[in-house]
Amino acid sequence: MLQWIMNICGKGAKRKTEGVTEYIKKQCEELILTDEKTKLFMSRLLDEINRGLKKETHADADIKCFVTYVQDLPNGKETGKFLALDLGGTNFRVLLIHLKGENEFEMLSKIYAIPKTIMVGTGKQLFDHIAECLANFMKEHNVYSERLPLGFTFSFPLTQLGLTKGILARWTKGFDCDGVVGVDVVQLLKDAIARRGDVKILVLGILNDATGTLMSCAHRNHNCQIGVIVGTGSNACYVEKVENAELFDVPNNKKPHVLINTEWGAFGDNGALDFVRTEFDREMDEYSINPGKQLQEKMISGMYLGELARLVIQKFTKSGHLFGGQGSELLYKRWKFFTKYVSEIESDNAGSFNNCREVMEELGLGHATDQDCANVRYICECVSRRAAHLVSAGISALINKMGEPVVTVGVDGSVYRFHPKFHDLMMEKMKQYVTPGISFDLMLSEDGSGRGAALVAAVASRENH
Repeated sequence: MLQWIMNICGKGAKRKTEGVTEYIKKQCEELILTDEKTKLFMSRLLDEINRGLKKETHADADIKCFVTYVQDLPNGKETGKFLALDLGGTNFRVLLIHLKGENEFEMLSKIYAIPKTIMVGTGKQLFDHIAECLANFMKEHNVYSERLPLGFTFSFPLTQLGLTKGILARWTKGFDCDGVVGVDVVQLLKDAIARRGDVKILVLGILNDATGTLMSCAHRNHNCQIGVIVGTGSNACYVEKVENAELFDVPNNKKPHVLINTEWGAFGDNGALDFVRTEFDREMDEYSINPGKQLQEKMISGMYLGELARLVIQKFTKSGHLFGGQGSELLYKRWKFFTKYVSEIESDNAGSFNNCREVMEELGLGHATDQDCANVRYICECVSRRAAHLVSAGISALINKMGEPVVTVGVDGSVYRFHPKFHDLMMEKMKQYVTPGISFDLMLSEDGSGRGAALVAAVASRENH
């Protein structure tokens, strides 16, 4: 049986480079992480995480390791009705979750738009709009007169000072509301609810999407102690011993653990990743909206993988090694080679280029030969494989640091969810780097950030009784 699997894997590895020109293979070598580079990456990441955890070095650390103040994970026995508010972009979601114990639940949700005028208006307008939508949602679902606990997922850079206190560091994603940066967003939400005076909502926790993913998966699998996002952006949170989290400052704390939001997307901003960054990474960063920032995220996440692949393809086209040297207007346009193209191209069966040809047509490259398609697919594979291996190395470093015998990792995000090989690439690499004897698995989060927020509220209200 083992020999059969090895034969299949061997054929797969051979087939991957079938038809790829030697020149392309040689030039793409810098996108392949060697064992030596992976180990150095893990070592530097761990050093930076430890720097983020310590009071003395936190301010200078790339990986900030913010304390979330979430100390208890769901045990599956939580009961009651809970609201969740999930704000992370131009839409937000309101959820009503009825937990029935023994991991059973019912969930209703609705998506609300945030008009552009409100996104760049005042903080008061934004939170009044959210409070109005919350009240309308409660009317629709006949819980208008009930007093309900709420968990608040807020996926913007946040400094947490407690489970229900989060200061906005800066707006991203097109928001620029006055009077919110440097202010506690939980208080702004409470004030907006109080101004209405018609609904009774108790805000019991604020969190980000990585924490929501961990909480959501822990509700179904009690070994889940790490939450990872590999989507438009990338982040991870994990369970840490309170004694290692020097910025945790709850008096008379009796609990041994606290969730840490690493914000690992910023790893490398101090130059620690220069040994794996390529000319393509540097050019893409230069033309991004935040040059020099979030450098690890730019090697991993869906906002950037397509552009990385485009820059490689563009270079080889201009040098005459792809498409007979004939590019197209769209190929040469920044940010127009989407990450979904990478997933589609890699979804083709061996020997078939149907998806690849469709993408090439869309980009005005209908003259692509089979040889071109094989080369383009190989370039996409190199970019996405490197991303998967970097995520795997980061998770492996966290698992090894925690030292627990069994760990489940909750994962969410469009890249992990939709790329045809990302999960398998991660598992393969983690088997190589997780300390022998530790058992681990990856679990796709179902509706992580929304359900996770309700679970934070559920656990908080469980603790308060």
